[in-house]
Amino acid sequence: MKHIRQFLIILLFTCIGEVLHTFIPLPIPASIYGLVLLFIALNLGIFKVDEVHDTADFLIEIMPVMFIPAAVGLIESMASLQPILIQSILIMMVSTIIVMAVTGKVSMLLRKEKSNNE
Repeated sequence: MKHIRQFLIILLFTCIGEVLHTFIPLPIPASIYGLVLLFIALNLGIFKVDEVHDTADFLIEIMPVMFIPAAVGLIESMASLQPILIQSILIMMVSTIIVMAVTGKVSMLLRKEKSNNE
């Protein structure tokens, strides 16, 4: 029952994100609206992390499975992607390196901040 409640909380914020995406004309995915709202609710204490932690961990664990349909779709569209394949691969490599660098820097800053506070 605990997992169902946790899943329903996450689903609630996902649905609210979908509604906001419908009414707010910004090029922001609905899932981002939902994540930001859930983040705000957790920070304000409306929900405690323990109320979504187990289900969130489960969803993160199965996340690679969620990419299978997208990968199959890319394989199916290979003929139309052929003319821009090299550019796409280059963009993916550069963006991956940028994300890794930014994530590393933020992690280092957070660890430094945490060690200074202790």
